[in-house]
Amino acid sequence: MEIFQPVTFAKITFKNRILRSATCENMADQSGRPTDDLLKKYEALAKGGVGGIITGEIGISQSAKPLKSNIPTLDRDENMQFFTPITEKIHSYGTPIIAQLVHTGGQSEREDAIAPSKIKDYKAREMSKEEIENVIEDFAQAILRAKNSGFDGVELHCAHGFLLSEFFSPRTNKRSDEWGGNTSNRTRIAHSIIQKARKLVGDYPIFAKINGFETLKGGIDALEGLEIAKKMEEYGFDAIEVSNGMLKAGMATIRGNVPAEMLLAIEPKFKKLPNFLKILIAKLAKLAIPTPKPIQNYNLESAKTIKQQVKIPVIVVGGITEIGTMKEIVSKQWADMISLARPFIIEPNFVNKLQEGKSVKSRCIQCNFCVIGIKSESLKCYYGKTPRK
Repeated sequence: MEIFQPVTFAKITFKNRILRSATCENMADQSGRPTDDLLKKYEALAKGGVGGIITGEIGISQSAKPLKSNIPTLDRDENMQFFTPITEKIHSYGTPIIAQLVHTGGQSEREDAIAPSKIKDYKAREMSKEEIENVIEDFAQAILRAKNSGFDGVELHCAHGFLLSEFFSPRTNKRSDEWGGNTSNRTRIAHSIIQKARKLVGDYPIFAKINGFETLKGGIDALEGLEIAKKMEEYGFDAIEVSNGMLKAGMATIRGNVPAEMLLAIEPKFKKLPNFLKILIAKLAKLAIPTPKPIQNYNLESAKTIKQQVKIPVIVVGGITEIGTMKEIVSKQWADMISLARPFIIEPNFVNKLQEGKSVKSRCIQCNFCVIGIKSESLKCYYGKTPRK
């Protein structure tokens, strides 16, 4: 398999095997309507040679959004008209675009945050069965709106400790009813969503992003991650993207530098602190926040195991920055596709540079300031430099 050759699966033809993985861009208004800046960001990726784009988080309802985030939503029909120009523009470059759909769940800072169970990891209350059914309906309707907006498919965000991930994980799902317990029950919500969606959209491509493992005690281990992947295939998902982590796990999902300096620079409550105190707090934060190793290719072993056990395509994400590794993954069939997030923030044309031999490794230094920066403004690369006062 050649990494730069077109490939077709789930009825989608990708320009090559390198995808842009979902990254929160914070480029929508308060009603969830995407801005022109979001279109420009995706257009830069399409021009830059990416094989396909998975959008940043798109909320299935207003309550599904993080409290302090301007993410777009597909919670109403009138919002579709603002997504259609995006899909049409990206398609003009021959690039497919997939909508990632999300409910933040217990990790939200909202006062009305909901989760499968009330646990010490967050303040959210436990959902009622009626609320679970409402969320299933919201996802199904958002999938239909994504199709009608021109997206080539959708990806359900079932990773990183968001709501669907919270149902999947034994650490966060302590329910004793049909929505908790064994793997089948904990993943029942995904099965219910895809069953309802299939009645609305037929064989429209539906992917799932899952945690192949979790680094916290009581969470998903490698064997459970494999069982979840098998369930996704059984339920009829068309592809799986393999990741890991949740908010409580610190830097498990996005590894490298703990961006304490950036947080201290932009949070109003920290801005007036003297510099010596900021330096001390940053050092303490770097010691206190979990920072698992390795910082490169950290989901690859999990993806390889899953790839051996399922027939549907497997996408791997997480610290993949070098062309040699990418080619090895594809040639040895450890995964069908590779997805990158941070490398495309600093270099939207990264794929073109790789293909033209102008680069062999991403310029990203994994400072992770971009992760904190979206708390106050839209997504961009800071390259390890905090904003000036």
